Amino acid sequence: MKLEMFQKIRLKNGKTGHIIEIFNNGEAYMVDIPLDDGEYEQLTIQPCDIMSVIVEVDEPFVAFS
Repeated sequence: MKLEMFQKIRLKNGKTGHIIEIFNNGEAYMVDIPLDDGEYEQLTIQPCDIMSVIVEVDEPFVAFS
């Protein structure tokens, strides 16, 4: 899976955050994790630490019949 800067991801430990740096063409990533007090925790992770990519939609999908 090819990840890009600023994609939102969910880690296997349950935390979510945004990719802020990509190392060695995807061998590792630095992720900003928001904390409850408004601060951020920065983690360096491996691809195996990622559970899923979270897709955020600007506008809701509306189905017309």
